[in-house]
Amino acid sequence: MIARSEPATASRDPLVWSWLLTAAFLALALHRLALPSKEYFDEIHYLPAARDLLALSEARNTEHPWLGKELMALSLWALGDNAFAWRLPSALAGALALFAALRATWWASLSRSATLIAGVLLASNFLLFVIARIAMLDPFMLAFAMTALWLCARAVRRPERGHATLALAGLALGLALASKWSVAPLMVLPGLAFAVARFVALGERRAKVLTAREAAPVPGVTLIEAGVLLGAFPIAVYLLSFLPLGWFATGAVPLSEVIGFQARMAELQESVVKPHPYQSNWWQWVANLRPIWFLYENIDGAQRGVLLIGNPLTMVLGLPALLVCAVWGWLRRDAAMLSAVALYGASLALWIVAPKPVQFYYHYLLPGTFLTIALALVLGAWWERRWHWPAIVALAGAAGLFAWFYPILSSARLPGEQAFLTYTWLASWR
Repeated sequence: MIARSEPATASRDPLVWSWLLTAAFLALALHRLALPSKEYFDEIHYLPAARDLLALSEARNTEHPWLGKELMALSLWALGDNAFAWRLPSALAGALALFAALRATWWASLSRSATLIAGVLLASNFLLFVIARIAMLDPFMLAFAMTALWLCARAVRRPERGHATLALAGLALGLALASKWSVAPLMVLPGLAFAVARFVALGERRAKVLTAREAAPVPGVTLIEAGVLLGAFPIAVYLLSFLPLGWFATGAVPLSEVIGFQARMAELQESVVKPHPYQSNWWQWVANLRPIWFLYENIDGAQRGVLLIGNPLTMVLGLPALLVCAVWGWLRRDAAMLSAVALYGASLALWIVAPKPVQFYYHYLLPGTFLTIALALVLGAWWERRWHWPAIVALAGAAGLFAWFYPILSSARLPGEQAFLTYTWLASWR
């Protein structure tokens, strides 16, 4: 996110509350984390790849980047091959994603109200919670993406450490891409935003746009340096994450061949054309119409289910909030609101144009996160104008729905085979 230009007020920084919200979220995510005790949904693809990485036997699941599987393998090595170890890295990544999103919201908006509202809405918006409890690649991608945005916004606020902060942001961008390609559209936005802001700030001195230092958005950092830190460095980090791929006994890809291997990865992703009962399209994600049943069966002594869906209230209110952010952000030159809209649009646009024929609701994780932040920015702005009731209604409603759906989000014991009818309000949710 791009930050507004006024200085931050440290006394108003909701850092402690951000830690407390994150700790509460992590504790809830860890509860019953080892249920189900068997692999479910896409865990059946990533966990065998992580095990083979530990054994350096055969390279599997080569259509996806490797960082997430490397972190899973590390957990298996440290804690053993069990359900808790499979999913612990995802839970930690989910907590990091929440905390980083709160820090990004704070540094971008300087709104204590918006930041705290974002914390409650993100924690209760089903998507992050469910993704943080399954061994998939998405929680790592989201965690590092939000960390990169947090650091970019902080660099604008604290330019005296601009080089170091942007270097860390570049590292996070590279790690996000090394987790999953879904973050690709966001890779270009920080550097592009820097270039545009620098071009505008220089005015008549634009002939020196590449080498000028004393101008927004991060005084002291040239555009060339920003290009290296936010462009070349993340790509190098991404490529280095493939280093273990060269160590396999079968299917090894040496680091020298990794660049050429990217085309093969794209071919493998586009080759999946077999229809899936829970596949969906981008417009169904926007309307919250086609979720995914990660699990629904009698297992571990009870009927259990895990439904990936967005919080119905948050997802409905978030759509007009995006429009308000676009209009209000433009009129007020509010870069935080405009950034939320741009990030939502870019991350969703990928799936509108992507040649990947079979898509799923979990691809809405990034756009859904920015939609939730956009809603928080609007509610926070109203709160600061003493219009408290919209935020109170939204927060109470979102938290109430999270509590209602909690059993079907957390693999809890359900009363019977037909329990899903309690939660499938629409026929398309079944």
